[in-house]
Amino acid sequence: MKLLLATLSIATITLLFACDSGTKAPTNQTMDFKQIPVTYPATRKDTSVTDNYHGTKISDPYRWLEDDQSAETKEWVSRQNIVTNGYLSQIPFRDKVKARLEQIFDYEKYAPPFKEGGKYYFFKNDGLQNQSVLYVQDNLNSQAEIVLDPNKFSADGTTSLGELDFSKDGRYLAYSTSVGGSDWRSIVVKDLSTGQMLTDEIKWVKFSGIAWQGDGFYYTHFPEPKKGDELKAANKFGAVYFHKLGTQPATDKLVYADKAHPDRSFGGATTDDEHFLVVSGWESTSGNALFVKDLSKADASFVTIVNAYDKDYGVVDNIDEKLLILTNQNAPNQRLILVNPEKPEEANWETLIPEDPADVLQSAVICGGKIVCSYLHNASSSLRVFDLTGKAIQEVKLPEIGTVGSMTGKPGDPMAFFSFTSFLRPNTIYSLDMNSLETKVFKAPKIDFNPDLFTTEQVWYSSKDGTKVPMFITRKKNIAYDGQNPTLLYGYGGFNISMTPSFGPSKVALLENNGIFAVANIRGGGEFGEKWHKTGTKCQKQNVFDDFIGAAEYLIEKKYTSPPRLAIQGGSNGGLLVGACMTQRPDLFGVCFPAVGVLDMMRYHQFTIGYAWATDYGRSDNAEDYPCLIKYSPLHNVKKTAYPATMITTADHDDRVVPAHSFKFASALQENQQGTNPTLIRIETSAGHGAGKPTSKLIEEAADVLSFMFYNMKMQVIYGDVKG
Repeated sequence: MKLLLATLSIATITLLFACDSGTKAPTNQTMDFKQIPVTYPATRKDTSVTDNYHGTKISDPYRWLEDDQSAETKEWVSRQNIVTNGYLSQIPFRDKVKARLEQIFDYEKYAPPFKEGGKYYFFKNDGLQNQSVLYVQDNLNSQAEIVLDPNKFSADGTTSLGELDFSKDGRYLAYSTSVGGSDWRSIVVKDLSTGQMLTDEIKWVKFSGIAWQGDGFYYTHFPEPKKGDELKAANKFGAVYFHKLGTQPATDKLVYADKAHPDRSFGGATTDDEHFLVVSGWESTSGNALFVKDLSKADASFVTIVNAYDKDYGVVDNIDEKLLILTNQNAPNQRLILVNPEKPEEANWETLIPEDPADVLQSAVICGGKIVCSYLHNASSSLRVFDLTGKAIQEVKLPEIGTVGSMTGKPGDPMAFFSFTSFLRPNTIYSLDMNSLETKVFKAPKIDFNPDLFTTEQVWYSSKDGTKVPMFITRKKNIAYDGQNPTLLYGYGGFNISMTPSFGPSKVALLENNGIFAVANIRGGGEFGEKWHKTGTKCQKQNVFDDFIGAAEYLIEKKYTSPPRLAIQGGSNGGLLVGACMTQRPDLFGVCFPAVGVLDMMRYHQFTIGYAWATDYGRSDNAEDYPCLIKYSPLHNVKKTAYPATMITTADHDDRVVPAHSFKFASALQENQQGTNPTLIRIETSAGHGAGKPTSKLIEEAADVLSFMFYNMKMQVIYGDVKG
């Protein structure tokens, strides 16, 4: 469960902006950027609410906003949205921005095909569909038919498809759905031979895969929360169950649990041949235990591979009787090992593909009798192919600096598929012949955008402590280095998650307005392995903020932009990043977008899955962690000063980072804002942390953020055809 704190993809949460490229920016005198008046709703303060942290009393006057079901909180949300919508409605080019974004978003989007039961399946979005549709075809050249259309799950597209898996014979498809963006899922089953839905339905599923074995499947179930607490109660005691088709979920067999440790949860997966059941236990966002059962033996019990929770172990598949495992144990950049469950002791582990001292091994797939490994080299992808003995065969040539996304293929398949994207290349599907190792374009989208006018460069700058940090900068080729370019700087910096090149339709709109999009590969992420991650955690978390501030200072020093024309954005842990940086250096930025952020570092661990983030953050109830957390907690470092123009974004169904973080932070900012810049909060309805958000809502949010950014930068947007 490394991605418990999911990053919204850069393509989704980075705001990307409308209009045309390759022309000189028009003078700003064509529009009067008058100040739009804002009257903030009164927010009640309860000064009696205080907590004692190791002898220090900390006030929490907006604690009442944590109750998302109270009439007072709902009224507060309504009044804040009225103010925000009223402000945005007065931006004269808002509708045109949205119209341009709809044009850019409107292109066919494919995911790599994958084979199940002798047939090929793939996801496709025609362009503006709210959700991608699952298709099937007998072979790669035959007519495709719809298997599952999530757009029909709900009228407004806010019920989305989650996980899915096929039975070994391809007859049954089990899949989960999410309502309104919540992490809670329900699993249902479709008989693909008849097209009929079965009566099986399993509720209260969370952070779960679906893993078939024979006539049923494994999944992760949590206890049902109390009514009214569904989106905020702490999620404890996650356990693996097995559901047999045609039976009642109440009779599902408990497969693995640990009732002595409520913060530990478990997930089950089966190897491709259904020989082994692998159970992974987690209690945080990094480190897991690993247990395995031989399913070919009727009376087999679980064998412990590792029972510590300090390193990562991910089972790729099995090679005969041995498990192929990707791990950072004794290998910060990760390695592939073979483990025989008959002899699971560490002394018997075999290193198949050793750690690369320079590049990070991210993932591996067995296909066509070979192992295809995806590495990170300076925050972009490389693909390398090995035989089953670990001998290197060759590197697969990629089109440019970019990112290999999902790769599909089975051990016996002669063909694999993978997605590839860059800042200037939409997600493109390639085939990989496992015999010749040649690649071919399988599906390449056509988009209303000329990438030849733009370029991506990678620069390295020095952080506060002298650490060299890389940053990608995507821009028009002929920009002026005069400090006037509207620039959006994006970052994340946490949970060993890497920010790599990716294309987003909204980025096009920013670039078309002579804008610059920058991504800083700051510490806390996984771009350079576990060491890079660890130097951005707990009491070293300030390194993350210093790295991001250093990126902003570099962009200003080199005249890419200037503080009034610099916006920063991040989501989830990246929302914390923006909140910390804007409270530490409000002078450095013109516009700030903390999205679905972790902003109250004193209480984050008390909601939903927040306790699992403590390996990165520490906890306020720990005397060693508290002094570090209170120094940067965005909510607790708001003071009376002039803050940049700010629009906080969150959603009412976010049960990953509960919206109370954003509610309380917005209240504190509005109370303390001493300047004339607006401090708004945009609260999406029927949406969650980001996964499954319908296209219509993505476009609306991107248009609002884009419009807010350009208006507060006093930038005239460009419209009309662009020739270069």
